[in-house]
Amino acid sequence: MTIVDDTAYRYRAAAPGDAPAIAALDSSFTTRTVFQVTLTEAGFGLREVAVGPPLTKVFPEGGADGGEGDAEGDGDSRTFVAESGSGELAGSVTVSYSCWNRRLIVEDIEVAPEHRGKGVGRALMGLAAEFGRERGAGHVWLEVSNVNAPAIHAYRRMGFVFCGLDVTLYDGTPSEGEQALYMSMPCL
Repeated sequence: MTIVDDTAYRYRAAAPGDAPAIAALDSSFTTRTVFQVTLTEAGFGLREVAVGPPLTKVFPEGGADGGEGDAEGDGDSRTFVAESGSGELAGSVTVSYSCWNRRLIVEDIEVAPEHRGKGVGRALMGLAAEFGRERGAGHVWLEVSNVNAPAIHAYRRMGFVFCGLDVTLYDGTPSEGEQALYMSMPCL
């Protein structure tokens, strides 16, 4: 059990019965800034710019990834959850390990709005990294939209750095016009 700001959190591997609560997590966010992507001949540049009014993004029910994560996991994937002291699901992370390149991929990470800023995401990412180390992962890798500045800032505080860009990933989706940023960090 971990206590942060008088709130006790328990972290554990997800069980099959957690799937409905994981799918119901509120992954929406509101931001006053986004990361503007500029393509250059040698790659790309990022610049954080203000938006007004603030941008609010609500993902479809089932979370940012559509709820496709496997709560039970298999040998190379796992979902971890955080519960508040009252037993409410505060967050989850779903990861998979790719052995050919020793990459731990963060498929989805969500922290309920009322539990953000309390270290829940960092603790969940720590469990994910531990799982990755057990599998032999060299690094943790994730994708985030350029408009999700709050998540980008959180990932950077955790030690992630930008490592790639896909300007077409969201074409034909409700997120069309956004760019996918890829971030990674060593799986230490």
